[in-house]
Amino acid sequence: MLLVGEALVGEGNEVAHIDLVIGDKDGPVGYAFSTSLASPREGHTPLLAVLEPNLQPKPSTLIVNKVTIKNAFQAELMFGPAQAAVAKAVADCVAEGIIPKDIVEDIVIIVSVFIHWKAKDKKKIYEYNYEATKLAIKRAFAKEPKVEEVLEKKDKAKHPFA
Repeated sequence: MLLVGEALVGEGNEVAHIDLVIGDKDGPVGYAFSTSLASPREGHTPLLAVLEPNLQPKPSTLIVNKVTIKNAFQAELMFGPAQAAVAKAVADCVAEGIIPKDIVEDIVIIVSVFIHWKAKDKKKIYEYNYEATKLAIKRAFAKEPKVEEVLEKKDKAKHPFA
C-alpha cells in the first residue's frame, strides 16, 4: 500500500500545508521513514509525532519540516503545536475508523509540515495543522481527488500562491 494525501487549511502566516504518504512498514514508505529518521540534517530534524512524551499515536508517524528551522522559536512551533496537532489528528483518524485499527501496526505515515518563518500564533498552528493532517489522511484513504475531478477543474484551477 502507498497512499498520498495533501491539504491546505487556514490563512496568514499560520497557514498549514500538509503533504503525506502512508504505506507499509516493509515497503518504500517504511524505508523512507527509517532513512529519514536516521538522517537528520541541520535545520531539518525529523521527529516522531507524540501525543505526549512516551505516547506515540498508532500508526507511527514521522514529521519532516518543509522550511529550514533557523531559530529556537521556529523549533518550538514545530516540536510543540505542530507535532501535537499531527499526533492528535492521526489518533482521531484511527478512533473514527478513517484509518482501520487492524492495520496500524503494519503501516507508517510520513507527514511533511509547513510552518511559515513569520508564524507566531500557537493556537492557530495547532488548529490548522490538526485540520490539514486529518483532511490529508481522509483524502489519502479515499484516493481523492478522483481523476474525474482533476480533469474537470484543471483549466479553472487557481493556486493561492501562484
